[in-house]
Amino acid sequence: MDRVRRALVVMAHPDDVDFWAAGTVALWVRDGWEVTYLVVTSGDAGGFDQAAARGEMPERRRQEQRRAAEALGVTDVRFLEGFHDGAVTVTENLVRGIVQAIREVQPTLVLAQSPERTWRDIRLSHPDHLAVGEATARAVYPFARNPFAFPELAAGGLEAFEVRELWLAGDPAPDHAVDVTSVWDQRRAALLAHASQHPDPGGAARRAEREAEAVAAGFGLGPGALAEEFKRVLIPD
Repeated sequence: MDRVRRALVVMAHPDDVDFWAAGTVALWVRDGWEVTYLVVTSGDAGGFDQAAARGEMPERRRQEQRRAAEALGVTDVRFLEGFHDGAVTVTENLVRGIVQAIREVQPTLVLAQSPERTWRDIRLSHPDHLAVGEATARAVYPFARNPFAFPELAAGGLEAFEVRELWLAGDPAPDHAVDVTSVWDQRRAALLAHASQHPDPGGAARRAEREAEAVAAGFGLGPGALAEEFKRVLIPD
């Protein structure tokens, strides 16, 4: 993985990356990677404040995601248009949008949500997460690398591109852990940048730390370590 210097992170909602992978992203940026976020929805169904103006929520959440990204050193944050929080399904338009981003960014690695449901914590398997994970898997293979898929993209100058690795967050069978202890303060800042989602910011931060401790312990990283976990998929030639 030392050769990987460009990553595309595809998530369903603003804040998803910061719950599951912000520490990993911070490490990538620290090591000189170029990281791009592609967020499918603007989180218009999110938030806990019943008095908040719902029409203002999408822009509020987009701004929160940009501030969270800045805390990690990520400057390229993109949002797809036409997809609504709570109503994402796997469609040709969704797959095309992700393929377009892959061909534009040309990442060696794509990080996304798992398309497989996990029952150990049903929150990980929000229907939008599953749909975006499946659409991303389809985009990575075979469509982004197929020169005959979505010919309108090639006609616009976006040629086929082969992703080398797909990392899945929230998978029921993770097989790879990243020690994020050294960047935990950045990860915490990114998570708490999503103020509209945290009625109890301190509690959210403590839960995130406990979960990261459990992941580290499960992978044998030693006392005091904090980690994030993924399913790592190598894409053959």
